[in-house]
Amino acid sequence: MPSHKLDAIDRKILSELQADGRMTNVELAGRVGISAPPCLRRVRALEEQGFIKGYHANVDARELGFEVQVFAMVGLQSQAEADLSAFEARCQAWPLVRECHMLNGEVDFILKCVAPDLSTFQRFLTEELTAAPNVVSVKTSLVIRGAKDEPGVPFDVVEERIAQIA
Repeated sequence: MPSHKLDAIDRKILSELQADGRMTNVELAGRVGISAPPCLRRVRALEEQGFIKGYHANVDARELGFEVQVFAMVGLQSQAEADLSAFEARCQAWPLVRECHMLNGEVDFILKCVAPDLSTFQRFLTEELTAAPNVVSVKTSLVIRGAKDEPGVPFDVVEERIAQIA
């Protein structure tokens, strides 16, 4: 749980920045209905408290030549904390792995991978992923197309929930 309770203005700031992280502080202040100096203070506080983790450009992987996107479901032999942490550290070092999530259930981890072509991914799969210590199974699914890729959180759902509680 967050250590700081967000008010409606904080949530609006986060929602606006999530939609467009490049806007100026003056534009952001206008959108949330406060003046620029307190808006900047709030943004800095949200950054310091960890609500804002960074600002990124949303690049098109396919336009940059990464034609292959694959989800890999990984099973490990041991789920001891040291072994889980070691696998997570290995994922951090693999450039083709763009996301790594530990799961509950039959699969221990799901990885989102990108590669310029199928042979590059296949090489990664056979020489690195399946050969990694503690990995006992890998099942892959090649992405044919994406229907939705929406980063962040749905702030409208948060606002609806707050309105129901009030």
